Amino acid sequence: MSLTSHTPSSGSDVQCIGIIGGLGTLAGADVHGKMVRSIARHSRHDAYRVLYENSRFPVDGSTELNRRMLYIYDMVQHYQQLGADSVMLPCFISHTFLHQLQTELSLPIVGLMDAVSAALRKDVPRAATIGVLTSDYVLGQRLFEHHLQPEGYRLVYPKPAIQRRCVMEAVYGAAGLKNDDRSPRSIALLLEACRDLMAQGAELIVPGATEIAMVSNLLRAAGMPVMDSNQAYVDYALEMRQPRPPRSFKLGIVGGVGPAATVDFMEKIISNTAARRDQDHVKLIVEHNPQIPDRTANLIGDGEDPTLAIYAACKRLEANQADLIAIPCNTAHAYIERIRGQVEVPIINMLQEAVSHINRHHAGERIVGLLATDGTVGSRVYHEAAAGAPFELLVPDDAHQALVMRAIYGKYGVKAGYLEGQCRQDLIQALEHLLDAGASVVILGCTELPLLLQENSAFQLGDHAVALLDPTAILARRCVAIAKAGQA
Repeated sequence: MSLTSHTPSSGSDVQCIGIIGGLGTLAGADVHGKMVRSIARHSRHDAYRVLYENSRFPVDGSTELNRRMLYIYDMVQHYQQLGADSVMLPCFISHTFLHQLQTELSLPIVGLMDAVSAALRKDVPRAATIGVLTSDYVLGQRLFEHHLQPEGYRLVYPKPAIQRRCVMEAVYGAAGLKNDDRSPRSIALLLEACRDLMAQGAELIVPGATEIAMVSNLLRAAGMPVMDSNQAYVDYALEMRQPRPPRSFKLGIVGGVGPAATVDFMEKIISNTAARRDQDHVKLIVEHNPQIPDRTANLIGDGEDPTLAIYAACKRLEANQADLIAIPCNTAHAYIERIRGQVEVPIINMLQEAVSHINRHHAGERIVGLLATDGTVGSRVYHEAAAGAPFELLVPDDAHQALVMRAIYGKYGVKAGYLEGQCRQDLIQALEHLLDAGASVVILGCTELPLLLQENSAFQLGDHAVALLDPTAILARRCVAIAKAGQA
């Protein structure tokens, strides 16, 4: 069943709240009803839009908890698509894994325990003894201890026999509250549990199950000091605007240009990250599309223009909430300016990072060589990146540039999967040509070339010593630094 309530006039101050039903059909309806009445009571119809869907959650024995997680995740994503600003989750069991949900979701979930804590702070002294009626699972997960004991409250629970015979039976029994919100037997069982809590010194009783909260008025009518935690949840959701949860920094990678270079870049992200465990590494999302048209073929011939494909890849990364986009392909940077204004996520420029690295670490070097594809050389993207730098950019002559292209694109080149033999010999011959012409620093300006010659600050070739720079590694280190700063 789907319901949409209180559709107000449009405006930036309108808050859209989604309520996830189905985890407890009657309890979810109780929360929704109290939300509707609270908005009406305070004449706030134009301030809120409420979404409520009471889809039936499929219970499946031992896998119920996992299925519950997946169900909630899908529902939150669904509400986000419908324009919700926050989501209510009226189920105490589900709040035992709230941190896992919130880590994977960008839409804030209103904390049910935050609401209970806020309600207690208003009316109950911090040293008070609080009785809790909740399920065995929530009790075992110590949900209330985690949230209320730091506030200074003393917690008491029904004795084990009463917990089993009264509380669990009242909620989950054949005639329990999940099936009948006015069950006389359930009310009688809960009253017995309340008397047990009062005997233990409870000054207030908090329902830790939304089904118990929906009958709190009946328990109060029988003389028991029972909070309506469902109403407290509604009041909190209406009073408190939920901030978007903090997200882990996510690096988006336009991959497949070429495929091996993409994997190499990812490995360099990992190897340049100071980590003691998996969770310390940078979150990555890769749009690995080897079908992006060849950049060099377009720049030096009549090959298909890759601009749209690169743009589409960046937009997909943007849609998947990337915080930064890296493109581990030198030649592709000839197209970045065409799309930069249409992509909201910043695109880090590998070529500019390489030039900055030279200025910082190789100051005083006058000639810097460039080994790259015909497309990169012909488009002069490196020359543009180095404009104003205190060094001259040197490229091979035609004959040696042909060797570079053969090392990359040849039958036995690196794009064909070769890392030794003719491809490496061709590259070394072109490198030696640059060194003879006076280069003391050489940029390996195609992301496949570092697969043949690794970055080396003092590479020795005959009588020459040269610093080989790998823009992919420079980019990886910079991305790791940005990610670390973004997560701090």
